[in-house]
Amino acid sequence: MNGSNPITPAGYSAMRARYDLLLGTERPAIVEIVSWAAGNGDRSENGDYLYGRKRMREIDRELAHLARRMKTARVIEPSSQPEQDRAYFGATVTILDEDDSEKVVTIVGDDEQDASAGRVGWSSPLARALRGAAVGDVRQVRLPVGTKEWEITAIRYD
Repeated sequence: MNGSNPITPAGYSAMRARYDLLLGTERPAIVEIVSWAAGNGDRSENGDYLYGRKRMREIDRELAHLARRMKTARVIEPSSQPEQDRAYFGATVTILDEDDSEKVVTIVGDDEQDASAGRVGWSSPLARALRGAAVGDVRQVRLPVGTKEWEITAIRYD
């Protein structure tokens, strides 16, 4: 999967929904505001016009980013992984650290990662360390605070 943008079907749907919202709803609303504000005369001190143009650039930038990411996206159904006894894309992995503190993480695409929800991106240090691991394996991860070891206690694919 090197060089590609793996993503779950749910992650791709969320990305597509965001793109459609920006293109179909938010951008037309801003265009309307900018058009109205431009018709009011002096644009140099027109807050609606200046803010609207700034917001339109932000939306266009995000639309371009989402279009690039969707173009390179490779949708992978986690439950279709061939080796379900090892941690690969889409795996939900239960890990135990040196202090017997348990943590459950799901390896997802970089565009859908959310550490607070336990979703780690495919190219994150933790996900790279867990790739190919089986239950009982111990993996080391280099973090900014130092090296940490985790033991894999369970692997499942939802």
